[in-house]
Parts: sequence; structure tokens; C-alpha cells
Amino acid sequence: MALLDLALQGFSIFGFLLFIVLWLMHLVSIIYVRLHLNKKTPDKVPYSKLAGVSLLKPLKGVDPNLINNLETFFELDYPKFEILLCVQDHDDPAIDVCKKLLGKYPNVDARLFIGGKKVGINPKINNLMPAYEGARYELVWICDSGIRVKPDTLTDMANQMTEKVGLVHGLPYVADRQGFAATLEQVYFGTSHPRSYISANVTGIKCVTGMSCLMRKDVLDQAGGLIAFAQYIAEDYFMAKAIADRGWKFSMATQVAMQNSGSYSIAQFQSRMIRWAKLRINMLPGTIIEPISECFVASLIIGWAAHHVFRWDIMVFFLCHCLAWFISDYIQLRGVQGGPPSFSKLDYAVAWFIRESMTIQIFLSALWDPTISWRAGRYRLRCGDVVYCTLDAECVIHSWKLCHYR
Repeated sequence: MALLDLALQGFSIFGFLLFIVLWLMHLVSIIYVRLHLNKKTPDKVPYSKLAGVSLLKPLKGVDPNLINNLETFFELDYPKFEILLCVQDHDDPAIDVCKKLLGKYPNVDARLFIGGKKVGINPKINNLMPAYEGARYELVWICDSGIRVKPDTLTDMANQMTEKVGLVHGLPYVADRQGFAATLEQVYFGTSHPRSYISANVTGIKCVTGMSCLMRKDVLDQAGGLIAFAQYIAEDYFMAKAIADRGWKFSMATQVAMQNSGSYSIAQFQSRMIRWAKLRINMLPGTIIEPISECFVASLIIGWAAHHVFRWDIMVFFLCHCLAWFISDYIQLRGVQGGPPSFSKLDYAVAWFIRESMTIQIFLSALWDPTISWRAGRYRLRCGDVVYCTLDAECVIHSWKLCHYR
């Protein structure tokens, strides 16, 4: 009986510690967003002396927004940059889109690379290799096809690249689009995702997504170049780690990495979240406890702790805690958006509730099936050291066991 009482006491202490940690994350994220994001910062480097940038743009297929997204890069206001468009397949319809833009903007330094170079398992790295080898400038900007930018986005990122910074990244967010699926994505990338992403970076944990990253090419070359990361699916994580291991700091741009894919649905969002969860679980096994950081599970744990110690009603505490979480998330969403969102508060409430309700199902799905379907391949992930696997071709994978299925 004494042992049970001790266990219950320990669990209640854990609940209160969880409460402190989670609300510190809320506070840190909200403050950081208010002070840093969507703010016009003074130029740290004269415009004419900004370092040259090689933009590597991986492309596969066409969605309704592709040409408009790409065109924003051709209209960048920056003194010295080149656009390197990368398409893997010779029959990819993205080639016609690229040629149309190359013809429309003849004065922009832009080139099209077709065919890629097989150097490993990661299809994105294979696609980018010829462009990386032909990049002329000291800074390399790898930016996904679904991102759109403002004319001063690159200037903002380059100004964050001070002498001790080796990587500048953008906080992922989503552009205003039509439909409930777009609202759901915007709520997630304006609430839960930035809370974890910003809190990690503020506390010194290097948390970077590869949607929009500006990096020093010489530092990447010291790590072996892009080819050194071709055996990883989450190449962005390992590139960031390689830069950090060499003593370079990271900086976050004041502008968000604005995702503007023209193809989206609730099913696609759910599939994407499951894929990301699988990667986190296999690269960072500690994320197995991730569900306790979500609103409903955390509120139950903390509510039980409050009931055990103070005899408060669990359901009343649960509802009040969820309401406080709901309000703080809306405050953060407005900060990331830079103003009121394009959808109504009712839409926000419905999307927020559905997103929070999906978290356990997403996590369990990630645990149930480790296979990842991504781009043209299927991958199976397991934690481990080095593995040799032969399917249709032999592959050598490091850090975590990854078998490639075609």
C-alpha cells in the first residue's frame, strides 16, 4: 500500500512538472513570435554587399499553384543569386513550367537540371546533386517546390547569416487557401508545430525543417557535401546536425516559410503527420512520450494530479485547462499569421478540436506501421546501427536501419 501511495505521489509530481514545462513552452513561443516574426529588422549588411546565393529548387510533378510559387523566386529583390531548377524525370510536366518561366524571365540567372544523379537512397538529394555541384555562390538555399516568397524574403534570410551563423531557417507556415483542409493545416502550423519548434530552438535544441534553409556551402562541403546525406530520408536533420557539430549557430528568419501547395486534403494532411511522426520516433526514440505534450492527454494527466493533491474535480479542471490551451493557441496563431487569420473563430474552433482529436490516432498509426511512402519510394525504418539490405539493389544505410522498397 505504501508503494502504491508513493507511486501515486510520484505521478502527481510528474503531472505538475508537465504543467510547468508545457506552459513555459506556450509562453516562450508566444513571446518569441511577437518579438521576432513578421518584424522588419534593420539591414545588418549593406544591400550591395550581400553574399551570393545559389537557390536549389527540387521539383517533381505539377500542382495548381506551382507556376505561381516558382514565379515569386524569379521576382526576388536580391543583388546576386542564381536559380537552379532540378527535375529528376525527363517526362516530368514540371519541365514545361520551368521552361515557361525561363523564357519569361531571361534576365534572371536561372538554369534547369534534368535527370539528377544517383548517389544514394534519398530522392531529393539525387535530384539536387547536379545543381549542387554546379552552384557558383558561397550560400546555398534549399527550398521546397510548394513554398512561395516575398521579394525581400532572401534579403531577410541573408541578413540573419552573420559571421557565426551557418544556417538560417524559416518557421513553416501555410498560406491562406480555400477549404476546411487548408484551415486545418493553418491551425496546426500556427499552434502546435511552432510551439515545439520555437521552444526547441530558444532552449538550444537544433530543430530545423528542410522546407527553406540557407546554408554555407563550404561548411556543407566540409561535411562531405550533399552526397554525405544521401543515405538519410530526413536529410535536413542530418545536414543541420553536421553544421552544428562544426560549431556554427542557427538563426531563424523573421519571415515564415510559406507553404502554398495547390494540392491538399484532410487525408493528405493526416498522411503527412503520420510520416513525420514515424521519422521522429525512429530518429529520436525519446519522442515516444510525445502524446503527453498534446492538449487532451496532458489535461487529463494534470487534472488527475490536481485532483490527487488538491481534490479538485478532474472534469472541471480538464475543461478549464483545455479552454486556456485553446485561447493561448489562438493568440499564437495570430502572431504567426501576423494578424487575424482568414477564417472565422468558429472555423478555428472546429479545426483545433479535430486536430487535437487526431493526435493519438496519428501517433498509433506511426507506431503500427513503420513503412513510409514518400515521393517515388517506400521505406521501412527501424532504430539501429549499420545494415546492409538487398532488394532490387544493394544499399548501405547509417544511423538508423532503413530498407528501401521500390
